[in-house]
Amino acid sequence: MKKTLVIAMMLLLTGQAFAQDKKSKSKKMETTEQYTFQLSDKVTRQKVSFKNRYGITLSGDLYLPKNAGNGQLSALAISGAFGAVKQQSSGLYANQMAERGFIALAFDPSYTGESSGEPRNVASPEINTEDFSAAVDFLGLQKNVDRNKIGIIGICGFGGFALNATAIDKRVKAVATTSLYDMTRVMSKGYNDSVTPEQRTKTLEALGQQRWKDAEAGKPADGPRNLPETLKGDEPQFIKEYFDYYRTPRGFHPNSVNSNGAWLMTNPISFMNMPILTYVKEISPRPMLLIAGENAHSRYFSEDIFKAANEPKELIIIPNTVHVDLYDKVDVIPFDKLDAFFKKYLK
Repeated sequence: MKKTLVIAMMLLLTGQAFAQDKKSKSKKMETTEQYTFQLSDKVTRQKVSFKNRYGITLSGDLYLPKNAGNGQLSALAISGAFGAVKQQSSGLYANQMAERGFIALAFDPSYTGESSGEPRNVASPEINTEDFSAAVDFLGLQKNVDRNKIGIIGICGFGGFALNATAIDKRVKAVATTSLYDMTRVMSKGYNDSVTPEQRTKTLEALGQQRWKDAEAGKPADGPRNLPETLKGDEPQFIKEYFDYYRTPRGFHPNSVNSNGAWLMTNPISFMNMPILTYVKEISPRPMLLIAGENAHSRYFSEDIFKAANEPKELIIIPNTVHVDLYDKVDVIPFDKLDAFFKKYLK
């Protein structure tokens, strides 16, 4: 069973899962007002855009608390999960935090969703880390934001990028993650670091061959769909959990790579060679809050980062929850704790 889980995890993350379905529907994304949550009547939402230092235009939604007055507020940049868009988890988090008095920016990462960048549906440890700093750039230019009170929330794979950005970007005063994934670790080493050197070599050899195919074709090839159209019933539990969020009305969005598409075949290359979180200790003395589900398959990422990081740090394990519960279950996600954390440290 463990071997099956490892293989399924690696296939999903490298864009080669469920190879029987080779149709990818997520090309250039169109603007859509479909959200997976209800906008609070205490919050306003406006579309914004800003560029990162690579010239990619990022698309965001800025959530503002109503009746906030004319003063400057604390602000949060929010993104994730890996393969999601701002109309899903990050928007829900921004909505909740704006209810609590923060200006919150949820944004689509480079090359995905409504953000620009070609080719489509590719991720990068460096560029996705930069996306958070670009969001901090944008927030710090807003007249109603106190640029000395900016924090970050990263969900799932963007939890890793959030920590990576905070380590290098000293403008970020506090960082929190939920259902953290270190995408470079899992793509290069597999689930629970179980990939052997021989397996890693075979993957890299296949990726090298794919580069020649892409060069010959003049464009990068799409991988097969991240998640299947339907479940057969014998999938690993974490696949069923992802399906229950991304492929059902609960969390489906047509712009989401996980809901409706695939990563490029060569997407894992930089993740396998450029580890993030090398400097996680340098987040200190700024505070870190890590939140994970008790039964989440990803729990060990948060626990290992907690061990590696310097103080101040806090790890919260939410009882009886799995990885995707922290995507959207507002009765489970500890928003009051996030509120208290950021109000304490963004001062």
